[in-house]
Amino acid sequence: MKHLTTLSLIQAVARVSSIRKAAEDMNITSSALNRRIQRFEEEFGAPIFERLPRGVRLNPAGELLIQHIRAQIADLERVRSQVADLSGLRRGHVSIACSQAIQPYFMPRHIAAYRTEHPGITFAVHVRDRDAAEEDLRSFQSDLALVFEPRHLEEFEVIVSVEQPVYAVMSVDHPLASKETLRLRDCLEFPHVVPPRHIGIRYLLDLAAGRMTKKLAHTIEADSFEFMRHYVQNEKAVGFQFPIGLDIANDTRLAFRPLPRRDIAFGNLALLQAKGRTLSVASARFANQLALALSEEGLG
Repeated sequence: MKHLTTLSLIQAVARVSSIRKAAEDMNITSSALNRRIQRFEEEFGAPIFERLPRGVRLNPAGELLIQHIRAQIADLERVRSQVADLSGLRRGHVSIACSQAIQPYFMPRHIAAYRTEHPGITFAVHVRDRDAAEEDLRSFQSDLALVFEPRHLEEFEVIVSVEQPVYAVMSVDHPLASKETLRLRDCLEFPHVVPPRHIGIRYLLDLAAGRMTKKLAHTIEADSFEFMRHYVQNEKAVGFQFPIGLDIANDTRLAFRPLPRRDIAFGNLALLQAKGRTLSVASARFANQLALALSEEGLG
């Protein structure tokens, strides 16, 4: 496995664009790391890094190589998981990129349930917007992605896709909280808090407002749904979120009202993997669990 160590070292240098910093991270001397890379370049038959006054960066050959390295490491992890599964150890690792809305309730619940059955499985959870999640899949940084309104579905395999209505979120003493049904135009009469344009729910809000005479004129823009949930408790403002990211049954500080589809399109929540990639046993089983849960919890 000596060659895999070298590939891991190259990946570490590419990640931080510095031999010195990578050497510190990998607990070796920078001179030893530099010699190892130079020996690899000699065997490889081409340089892979461009040496700069302050650090290094991958050249075109290096960019091609790093994609191969990531694929090889991911494939080795898949084989290790399969071998462990055959031996009954149930070891493995699952890496998943997910939208911010998935983070507080849905994902912790289902990871905990999975680890109850398979305590040898470890997880890495990366909170990403839709663009960053897709890039994670392309670069093999994540095995799976669960995100709203993905941009490039044709590049990925869709394991499952479900819909979520948009909810208005406000304090329980907000004037709109007494209304059983709300329209988007009602919400826009009050100060409103929205996420930035790269977040899926903002995309839906902009589309909806584009068809209305009353336009989106947000008071606050924030890239944290947690901030928005807290902010609306301090001002008579309205936030917007998907129900999978809300604790509707237990949060007594907030009022939640679904907005009708005729006002704003439902969000598309997609569980994705890279096209043509064979998932490890651990990742494939977790993907199946998530797909089943999304259907059974009435989210489909």
